[in-house]
Amino acid sequence: MTRRIWAPFACMACAWGVATASAADFAIRDGDTVVFLGDSITAARTYGRLIEHYTLMRYPERKVRFINAGQGGDTAAGGLARLERDVFAHGATLLTVAYGINDIGWGGKADDEHRQKYLDSIRGIVEACKKRGVRVFICSAAITAGDRGEEDYLQKMCDEGMAISRSLGGGSIDVMRTMRTIQNRVKQWNANHKDSTETLHASDGIHLNELGQLAMGFAILKGLGAPADVSSVTISAGEAKLLAARGCRLTELVGAPDRVEFTRLDEGLPINLEPLWQLRFRFIPFPEELNRYMLTVKDLAPGKYEVRAAGRLVGTWDEKRLAAGVNLGSATPSGWVPGGPWDAQSHLVKKLTEARDHIRVTGRLTPEFLAENPNIEAVKRDLEAVDAALEKAQRDMARPVPYRFAIQPAPNSK
Repeated sequence: MTRRIWAPFACMACAWGVATASAADFAIRDGDTVVFLGDSITAARTYGRLIEHYTLMRYPERKVRFINAGQGGDTAAGGLARLERDVFAHGATLLTVAYGINDIGWGGKADDEHRQKYLDSIRGIVEACKKRGVRVFICSAAITAGDRGEEDYLQKMCDEGMAISRSLGGGSIDVMRTMRTIQNRVKQWNANHKDSTETLHASDGIHLNELGQLAMGFAILKGLGAPADVSSVTISAGEAKLLAARGCRLTELVGAPDRVEFTRLDEGLPINLEPLWQLRFRFIPFPEELNRYMLTVKDLAPGKYEVRAAGRLVGTWDEKRLAAGVNLGSATPSGWVPGGPWDAQSHLVKKLTEARDHIRVTGRLTPEFLAENPNIEAVKRDLEAVDAALEKAQRDMARPVPYRFAIQPAPNSK
């Protein structure tokens, strides 16, 4: 016998693990202007786009501006000198600062003089932000390919910089240690797979490739308190009963021992980047620590079941796996195509975020490259209009909509 119930509930943040942050803990708030200050690794604009993308998907109602103030070859002293122009002039409310590698000249100037200049500059940045009411997070530098672990000069210097920030009431994010854990996994993978040449770096061993940028973005998101859980649902299929739900609203639940259907409307959605990005999970625990979009279905009859959302096949699991809980965030029947509709939304938000970033760069370079061009003011207005349109498209694309879920016996499952 099939029963139908309507089951609204109050949205809550779900705890996961001993130190999981809640949505309220995430440092990026509604109305913020977030500025990324740093050297060429920041100027590559990749980890900054990841943080923007994550924020859009998880908090689509928060209006946040993101500004990249990275500059190739820069040091902490250079960042301090350009705070007014590149940070405060934009109305920054939250600042991340990532320096260190150039400060010691890629290791060639790892001495007390350059260490002290770095530390004095970090102190100056934090004190200036405190006066302006800007929430500042001092990051340790990105890991290098030649990192020597806890004894690395760069790690120790950055530890002192982060300690200065905390002593002045600022924040700190230990990017290097998080990336070291990831780099060690990469090295172990290469050791176990002789043909593998995976790395976090470009050929110079300093600049980050795409995997390295993803690792740095992961580290900063964790440091900003990004929560692991998107939302979760637990259902008893046989009783057609909602047992628990957090971060979403469930309606039109219909259950039976061998199937269940319901409509789920989430507050925010998981983030996905591109086809086959699941391969990165070998090294970066994104699904477990930042992207838990959970479905638990208990009391199903034995067998294999397919999970569909808005008609899209998300995956196939047996009744024991579904009873234990499945993370649907990055689930897909094929790594070449998006899985759930949230996956497809995220792919398209990523494209819009990249397009908007290109417009921002064009707007920044236009006055410099075309200073004598009589059309420059018209171009600036056009770019502002395009940016506004792209921002609206980002938010419209990221906004959750109700998805109809169906858990039913998989074809040929008997």
